[in-house]
Amino acid sequence: MNAGAISERIPNRKAKEIYELICRHTTISKTELLEQSGMTVSTLTRLLEELTGQGFILESGFGASTGGRRPILYEKNSAYAYIFGLEISRTLSKLVLVDLGMNKLDTRSWTMTAEMTPEVLIRLIVKEAHDMMERHGITKSMLLGIGVGAVGPVDRLSGTILEPVYFQANGWKNVEICRLLTEELGIPSMLDNGANTAILAESWHQRTQSFKHLLYIHAGVGLRSSMVSEGKLIYGAVDMEGSVGQMIIQTDGVAHRNASGNYGALESYASLYAIEKAARSALKQGRSTVLSQLVEDPEQLSYTQVLEALKKNDPLVVEIITEAATYFGIGLANLLNILHPEKVILGGPLIAGGELFFQTATQVAIRKTYYYPAYQVVFSKGQLGEEALAMGAAVMVMDQLVRL
Repeated sequence: MNAGAISERIPNRKAKEIYELICRHTTISKTELLEQSGMTVSTLTRLLEELTGQGFILESGFGASTGGRRPILYEKNSAYAYIFGLEISRTLSKLVLVDLGMNKLDTRSWTMTAEMTPEVLIRLIVKEAHDMMERHGITKSMLLGIGVGAVGPVDRLSGTILEPVYFQANGWKNVEICRLLTEELGIPSMLDNGANTAILAESWHQRTQSFKHLLYIHAGVGLRSSMVSEGKLIYGAVDMEGSVGQMIIQTDGVAHRNASGNYGALESYASLYAIEKAARSALKQGRSTVLSQLVEDPEQLSYTQVLEALKKNDPLVVEIITEAATYFGIGLANLLNILHPEKVILGGPLIAGGELFFQTATQVAIRKTYYYPAYQVVFSKGQLGEEALAMGAAVMVMDQLVRL
């Protein structure tokens, strides 16, 4: 994957510390850097000169005077390098091009149809990457690398997508995605599961805020989760991105759609699949609903039609969404009672589909959280929406600059 080549761009450990401090702020003065780093004036001055000379940081004017000379302000040089961020999900894959300030310069998405095998998708990604570089006048030497946030489970060390479920196309098993992308693009590549990259993006976007413990849950075809504590991603012994969906809500509950899944698993009650299944069942029973006007064959019903009916405030759909959100809220309360995050960021199609699911789920979670109201958690839809997974993949690459 050659991620080490990115880290070696700033070889000095103390220089990495200063660069990371500067990256956490829009602008920061030398005085503030002295206070936060604990370094001597001579050491800090030398490091700032090195980082400026190498193009990592810029002098960005002067701060307010506190009685003496106005202090010089420093900021990250966003134009030092560029990064590709790639999301590979079950329904959609997305490529973004960003600068080092995480400003999005370009984006392209592909629907993950039954024809979208790894070979087809990689060919499209490579072509689009070259097109983006040409459009923006970027050469390969100006690229830091490409990050990939994919449906788990993944082996991030070897850069391999292992055995994801529910892809429409064949071939998504043991895909050495990093090796393939590096060979095609000639740049370093990195992989993590999409929930982890999403929380990296949200954490970066909120870096000036005081939240140290963040929980992220992506609710869509399946349920995916990740957590940041003290600014660091929490990893288990294996990639457990999708395990939250296997949380047992009813011990004698329905069978999971996957033979290896648990009976009564949360994913069977709160996911796109669960909502579509409930709506199809209601149509077959002859329930009165707007859905009957949107689709002739109940088996062809999709979440898109469910959202159309929800916008019309269809009573049946409101009932189905409310029930799914209630189960999701119960699962969310279980996580809060175990992990006690300060902030929970919710993303994915179920959250983006409207306020009903989000409001119902969070209200249920609050009511069932231990120590409430003494323990107050902040709920958010996140500030990056559906861009979070791809943007976070780019953040993952950028973070390598300060890795030891």
